[in-house]
Amino acid sequence: MNYELKKYYLQTILAIVLTFAAIASVSAQNPKSPQPSLGEESPDSVRQLYEVTVTSKQPMRTIATSQTMSGADLQALSTTSVADALKYFAGVQIKDYGGLGGLKTINVRSLGAQHVGVYVDGIRITNAQNGTVDLGKFSLTSMESVSLYNANKLDYCQSASEYASGATVYLQTRRPTHDSLSVQLRNASFHTWMAKANGQFNWRGWQGFIDGEYCSSRGDYPFRYHSEYEDTIGRRANSDIRYGRIEGALFRGGFSSHIYYYDSERGCPGGIVRRLSDKYTNVGREWDRDFFVQASYQERFFKKVLFKVNSKYTNEYLRYCTKYPENQNTARVDNHYRQQDVYGALCAAYMPWNWLSLSSSYDARYSILRADLKRFEDVKRVDQKLVFAAQVNWHNIQAAASVLHQRYSDWTFANTGAADPLDRWTPAVSLAYTFYDITLRGWYKEIFRAPTLNDLYYTQVGNRNLKPEETKQWNVGIEYSNVKWSMFNGQCSMNIQADAYINKIENRIVCLPLKGTYTWSMMNYGYTFCRGLNATIKGHYQTGPWKFSLLNSITWQHDVDRTDPEDEDMYDKPICYSPTFSTGVTAIAGWRTLQFTTSYLYVGERMWSKADPEDILEPYHNIDMKLSYTHNIKKTSLGLCLEVCDVLDIQYEHLPRYPMPGRNYKLTLSFGI
Repeated sequence: MNYELKKYYLQTILAIVLTFAAIASVSAQNPKSPQPSLGEESPDSVRQLYEVTVTSKQPMRTIATSQTMSGADLQALSTTSVADALKYFAGVQIKDYGGLGGLKTINVRSLGAQHVGVYVDGIRITNAQNGTVDLGKFSLTSMESVSLYNANKLDYCQSASEYASGATVYLQTRRPTHDSLSVQLRNASFHTWMAKANGQFNWRGWQGFIDGEYCSSRGDYPFRYHSEYEDTIGRRANSDIRYGRIEGALFRGGFSSHIYYYDSERGCPGGIVRRLSDKYTNVGREWDRDFFVQASYQERFFKKVLFKVNSKYTNEYLRYCTKYPENQNTARVDNHYRQQDVYGALCAAYMPWNWLSLSSSYDARYSILRADLKRFEDVKRVDQKLVFAAQVNWHNIQAAASVLHQRYSDWTFANTGAADPLDRWTPAVSLAYTFYDITLRGWYKEIFRAPTLNDLYYTQVGNRNLKPEETKQWNVGIEYSNVKWSMFNGQCSMNIQADAYINKIENRIVCLPLKGTYTWSMMNYGYTFCRGLNATIKGHYQTGPWKFSLLNSITWQHDVDRTDPEDEDMYDKPICYSPTFSTGVTAIAGWRTLQFTTSYLYVGERMWSKADPEDILEPYHNIDMKLSYTHNIKKTSLGLCLEVCDVLDIQYEHLPRYPMPGRNYKLTLSFGI
């Protein structure tokens, strides 16, 4: 075993030991003393109660442009994964590659999937290989909230990685308040079966849960592909999926930990081939095994100092195989990719006065990618980040400023040459002013995304001279929030936000056929300009046993290519897959334990080919409905839920020739104690 391999395994083992050492050290702490019980009163005693007035200061609005879906609203959606919930947020485009097991990625304000950071309990989900996160792998069962931030979140103490994305998605898991056990069984269209189990506990100051899921589906849904030149009717083939997921979490005070494992096998159906759908089937297969364990601890000292430490270990395996006799018209490969990642962060904040916070954080991440591709060299990357930040909360004024330093260093195991180190500083500033129930805000953020390991080193395609994609974002917005007021013998609350923004991206990383039709290369090409408007409306009303919620998001944006002013065919033309207008509406009505939800989504037309601007994806409407009822008997509950997705059976696509399932049904039976 060579020196590099020994060093690598020692670092991996050390990271795991340190993670569980942190868990053990916290568990050794003494639990908090229980609260004393009240003494008993005699049956004839009388106690006079005096009037008590409780007041609270109106909370300051966040400087960032943020959207959050939590609690009952989140669980009321007709959704199964995080991607399904995010598609109702303003400024979000979800790319779904068709099929029940298709890859699902998020694009925010046309920045690209690699510019969006996804975090579970404050620690980032990473993929050094291609920079994207498949949101379809994460369930909503254990989630307390799903949030999207377009600027920095700006907690008093957060990691440097949280400053390093154009937009961030936060998945916050639920901290249990009592012991419980729930089981779900689901039967759905296209021969889909699913079973879930969730156990929660709260014992002597410790909270935790274990959540497991298994799903199997043929995914053989019917489709119709209709265009000017063809009309194809068929049934989706090789779109099956089988996956199992188990995860758990443990919390206590400022300590939190999470462990996750996902194992799947799925078909890769490919695009619908014109007039050959009944003769040719892509029988490519994909296997995934993802594992991570993470821990975080936060503590306050002397009331003015806040300290936080994060750690994480990730191990991912991917196999992609098309080496089957049936595949006569595509490349026949059987590739294996193995990726490991060790991460640690130290964060500290000092608050000399109540209105001022100074913070700093240092993050380090060590990634290694191995693959059995021909002429591929195993590569490792060290990613370091350092941030200095300041926040001011002075009366009704909020301000924040930060400067982030990032350094990326790569090495190949064969020492045949790696990309030059990448070293940059980037700033961000935010300002907000609140009066009555209205907040005015503005922010500017400059950030970049480093080329992924695939961009740099993928066989015959990678380019080791790539520059990072540089982004600049401007945003001004207004928010109105009235926490609660009385109306028609009920309680009502409302939040309205509107933001206008401009994004500029230079040195776009694209893949172009520079050496012939069958030989593609990565290169920096392009300058894009995007201006848009996001608006959201969220309202809640409750009277007696009735509860009503209305959630609405609207996006208008104009995203164009301004690479070459002399190219009349492409200059100032729309960017592919970027709709000009989209909107989503979710209405929820509940009476006691009966609840009905209707969700409506509209996405406008999108260009999908730069070669021919006339090639567009047609606009589509999508309506989902969900009816659920829960019957409680003492400490047990029995629930029944019926979901109808795509009620109008609209045949639509997120990507050309990847048809989505039409109308489908889900029937779920649940039992809880």
